[in-house]
Amino acid sequence: MEMQSWSTDFLPFLAMVIVECGEMGMITLGKAAMNDGLNNLVYVVYYNALGTLFLLPFLIFHRCSRSNMAPITLSILWRFFLLGLLGICFLQAMAFTGIKYSSPTLAAALGNLMPGFTFLLAIIFRMEKLDIRKASSQAKSVGTVVAIVGASIMTLYKGPRVLGSNFPSDSSYHSLVLSQESNWILGALLIITTCIMSAGWNILQTDTVKKYPEHMTIVFFTCLFGSIQIATLTLALESNPKAWMVKPGIEIIAIVFSGVSGNVFRYNVLTWCLDKKGPLYVAMYKPLGMVIAAIMGIIFLGDSLHLGSVIGAVVISAGFYSVLWGKAKEIKSMVEVEDIVCVIDSSNQRSPLLHK
Repeated sequence: MEMQSWSTDFLPFLAMVIVECGEMGMITLGKAAMNDGLNNLVYVVYYNALGTLFLLPFLIFHRCSRSNMAPITLSILWRFFLLGLLGICFLQAMAFTGIKYSSPTLAAALGNLMPGFTFLLAIIFRMEKLDIRKASSQAKSVGTVVAIVGASIMTLYKGPRVLGSNFPSDSSYHSLVLSQESNWILGALLIITTCIMSAGWNILQTDTVKKYPEHMTIVFFTCLFGSIQIATLTLALESNPKAWMVKPGIEIIAIVFSGVSGNVFRYNVLTWCLDKKGPLYVAMYKPLGMVIAAIMGIIFLGDSLHLGSVIGAVVISAGFYSVLWGKAKEIKSMVEVEDIVCVIDSSNQRSPLLHK
C-alpha cells in the first residue's frame, strides 16, 4: 500500500517539481549566458541542435522496438515542419529575445496565460463552443480576463522593490532605469506574443497527435526541422562569425543543460506524468515556476523582485486556476454524459423488444 502511494502520489509530485526547476533553470542559465554576451538566437540554434542529437538514439530505439509503426507521409512531414517553424523558429526565438529584455520571472508568470489564450483561439476557430450559461465556460472566460489583467499589472507597474539588490540614486542610474523599463515592456510584449503562438502551437500539436499518435517521432522531427529553420534564420540575421563563438563557462553550461533538460529529460518525465496523472495534474504545477524563477533570478542573476510583479503574479495565478477549474468541470461533465450514454446503450441491448 505504501509503495503504491509512493508511485502514484509522491513520485509524480517530485517529478513535476523537478521539471519546473529544470525549466526555470534553463531560462535562468539562458539569461545568464545572454548577459555574458551569447547571442540569443545562436543560443536557441545550439541547444535545439544538441537536443536533436540527444533525441536521435531514443527515436531509433523507439522505432526499432515497435513493428506496427505508422508510416510518415508527406502530409505528416508537413505538419512536423510547421510545428518546428512555429514552435522553435518563431516561438523560442521570440521568447528568448523577450527574456533578454526582461527577466525569467516575468517569462514564467506570463507563461500562465497560455490556457486562457488556448481557450480564446479554440473559440475563434470554432473548436470549442462558448456557452455562458455553463459554470465551466464562465470560469474559463473570467479566468482568461483576470489573467490578462494580471499580465498588464506585471508589465506596466513595477512598484517598490520587495526583494533583491539595492541600487544607487544618482542621475545616471535613473536614466538606466528608464531604459530598462522600456526594455521590460518590449520583453513582456514579446513573451505575451509567444504565449499566443504557444496556444496556436498546442492546438496544431494536439491535432497532429490525433492523426499520428507517435509522440517521440513528433518531438524529434519538430526539433530537427526547428533547428534547421532557426539556424537558417540566424545565419540571415547574424553574419558576424564572432556571434557564433561560444565562450567556455556559463555559455557552454547553458547550451548543454538546455539541450538535455529542455528536449530529452522534460519530454520523457512529462510523458510519464501525463500517463500517470493526466494533463490537468501536470498543468497545476505551472505557477510554481514563478516562485522558482524569482528565487533563481535573485540568487544567480542579482534581479530585484518588485511589488508589481508580486501582485501581477498572484492575479495571473488566480486567473490560471479559474481556467483550469473550468476545464476540469467541463471534462467531468463530458465523462458523466458518456457514462449515461453507455448505460442507455447497454440497457437497449438487453431489451431488444424496445427496437420493434
